[in-house]
Amino acid sequence: MPPSLETDRSLNSPVAPISLAEAWRFWLKLGLISFGGPAGQIAIMHSELVERRRWLSERRFLHALNYCMLLPGPEAQQLATYIGWLMHRSWGGLIAGGLFVLPSLLLLIGLSWAYLQFGQLPWVAGVFHGIKPAVTAIVLHAGWRIGGRVLRRPMQWWLAGLAFVAIAAWQLPFPLIVLLAAAAGYLAERWRPGTFSVPPSATKPDAPHPKAWLDDDSPPPVHTRYRPRRTAVLLLLGALLWALPMALLCLREGWQGTLPQMGWFFSKAALLTFGGAYAVLPYVFQGAVGHYGWLSAGQMMDGLALGETTPGPLIMVVAFVGFVGGHAQPTLAGGSPFWAGALAACVVTWFTFLPSFLFILIGGPLVESGQRQLALAAPLAGIGAAVVGVILNLALFFGLHTVWPQGWRGEPDLVAMALCAATLLALFRFKVGVIPVILACALAGGLLQVLS
Repeated sequence: MPPSLETDRSLNSPVAPISLAEAWRFWLKLGLISFGGPAGQIAIMHSELVERRRWLSERRFLHALNYCMLLPGPEAQQLATYIGWLMHRSWGGLIAGGLFVLPSLLLLIGLSWAYLQFGQLPWVAGVFHGIKPAVTAIVLHAGWRIGGRVLRRPMQWWLAGLAFVAIAAWQLPFPLIVLLAAAAGYLAERWRPGTFSVPPSATKPDAPHPKAWLDDDSPPPVHTRYRPRRTAVLLLLGALLWALPMALLCLREGWQGTLPQMGWFFSKAALLTFGGAYAVLPYVFQGAVGHYGWLSAGQMMDGLALGETTPGPLIMVVAFVGFVGGHAQPTLAGGSPFWAGALAACVVTWFTFLPSFLFILIGGPLVESGQRQLALAAPLAGIGAAVVGVILNLALFFGLHTVWPQGWRGEPDLVAMALCAATLLALFRFKVGVIPVILACALAGGLLQVLS
């Protein structure tokens, strides 16, 4: 059960108007306890906002969630932003979405620094040696879970297989695979309608429910009405919020500098995260490790483990990538490796999450105006299928680097192989959570290092 943040309200009592200060306190608490990935975070919000506090009704909550699931980016953070905006205008959305990210950013900056300072100590190295097999199994498990939800038609299985081959054998860039998959989904549905569609389930009448502050029949708040002028202003403001920081970074370092390239790379990543954080990890890995060399494959796996064990969206692993890449170039912040890493972490976080806020603040009024059927199902189904293949390729890559760290000609790491198998058994057979698995493997790796 999701953790409770407040005692139950009486279901028969009216819900008083929710002040921005009260909402601020809730969003801060949520940002500090939002473990468990997007599913756990969404479950916490549903339990607290719909069932306990009755700030909005079930239908309004699901309406917002359905829109966020169609967007690129972290759906749980976008859902918090949407609900904050729905309740308290743009400031409410900025506060909700910002507090969902800020605690995780600060925590990851501290953990990234500790990792780089003490990661070479034998027992710490042992801890991360134990974590790497767990990360491999977790990524494989994520691909399996996503595949179970996404691969519902033969065409989707074909697309998943082709995407796996495209990135593993042909080394095609991830954005191109996404575009090709979207085009394949669109063309297949036009050529043969029903290629991707799933028969709708029988609908049931809504059960009676206690009144919420924003209920099914509540009049739409004034600020949720679509206004073309407001949309134009937000588009211009969003462009400025992207262009001005990028211009300052370019004036400081030039376009080929580390920070401008990080900003550009993670701006593209923000538009490719259909299907959650695991969907964009292959792209981040391909660029940050393979193309730019900001960190090594082993460091990327360690960063993913840190991201799994901290609150906030898993895509916050980008803060670790930024910190490690910036830390290696202390000239970015006057010769201080720590501040160079912190600056880079903040830069990548800004460019990664800026589009998410704009999607909500600009698209929210359109959704609240009644546009409930968005003609994106077939392209998104194609993208989802390709994402499964790409995630499985990432798991294979992690596995090879973990079990055969010196390449195929070297000796296999039997300890890593055993921990990976044990993790897979725990995840698939016994349904153990991600955090207990990582902690157990970390403890095993540390103990084996100390005893050896």
